[in-house]
Amino acid sequence: MPRKSEVTTAQMVETLTKKFGTEVSIDQVRSVANSVGVSYPTACKRLESYKSGRGKWNLTAQEIEQAYEAPSASPVANYIPEKDGSYVQFGSFQSVRKVIQSRQFYPVFITGLSGNGKTMSVEQACASAQRELIRVNITIETDEDDLIGGFRLVNGDTVWHNGPVIEALERGAILLLDEIDLASSKILCLQSILEGKGVFLKKIGRYVQPAAGFNVIATANTKGKGSDDGRFVGANILNEAFLERFPVTFEQEYPSAITEQKILINNLCDQEFAEMLVKWAGIIRKTFFDGGVDEVITTRRLVHIVRAQQILGGDRVNAIKVCVSRFDEDTKQSFLDLYTKVDAGEVNEDEDVD
Repeated sequence: MPRKSEVTTAQMVETLTKKFGTEVSIDQVRSVANSVGVSYPTACKRLESYKSGRGKWNLTAQEIEQAYEAPSASPVANYIPEKDGSYVQFGSFQSVRKVIQSRQFYPVFITGLSGNGKTMSVEQACASAQRELIRVNITIETDEDDLIGGFRLVNGDTVWHNGPVIEALERGAILLLDEIDLASSKILCLQSILEGKGVFLKKIGRYVQPAAGFNVIATANTKGKGSDDGRFVGANILNEAFLERFPVTFEQEYPSAITEQKILINNLCDQEFAEMLVKWAGIIRKTFFDGGVDEVITTRRLVHIVRAQQILGGDRVNAIKVCVSRFDEDTKQSFLDLYTKVDAGEVNEDEDVD
């Protein structure tokens, strides 16, 4: 029997496993500690990384969690987004970056129509500030287990695995709740976190405090009041107390014509085509906001058109056609006819889509 000072954690784990298996209790740890000449508090300290609950230890948990959470060759994950050379700053970007750079806890809600750069502005603000970002795509099915974490079955063993919210809390990262207006009432599990407090993991009896720099940013197509026009199917009415925990709301509009042209040019679009696309999209948006059409051309879709031209060949009209074919036949044809007129110089920006 090794002397007390020579008994290692590995030896204790081996002895416990041989006698009792991988799941052990207080009495079993105390028994083995006595048999190898180690005090119970010392044994508990040495087995700290294997603790799976109050008075419980999983002797495979440490190894399994490491394999589960870090399967790649890199021992340390890096969640800082890469800078996108084609990105052009506009809208609420500067304000979002200031909040992120401040490293203060100050939740932000960003609302705006689909495809106008809300999510990308947060990603690029984090890239600029060299801050870690953990993004969670919210759906109606998202629940506490998805956000906070839970037990996972790994190689036949039940192991606690942190959810993205806990990862962000512990790392002091920015937590991006994308499309938050799709959430159900289950999102209310984040109430205390949105107050700048930690969260108690009741399943494992551990309290997690937010590390310095932690913050929450949410994006949505609505303001959490539902979608009256039915445009955003699935958008829910969020709890008022939940929304009240976001001190500021930034309303993201589509970029100006000059900015939008620069975005397209940065995506390798030629100047002439960029100008025509932006003019075409501007007319459609004006008609959309006036209630004349039910569809809109987003900045994202303009980039899709530019990419389609590059990948499929140089035909501009065909690139537009394949990118608007998701719309109904009448809308698709009216959009194509409008572009033909714009290309021929037959319309100005004050006109509506026929």
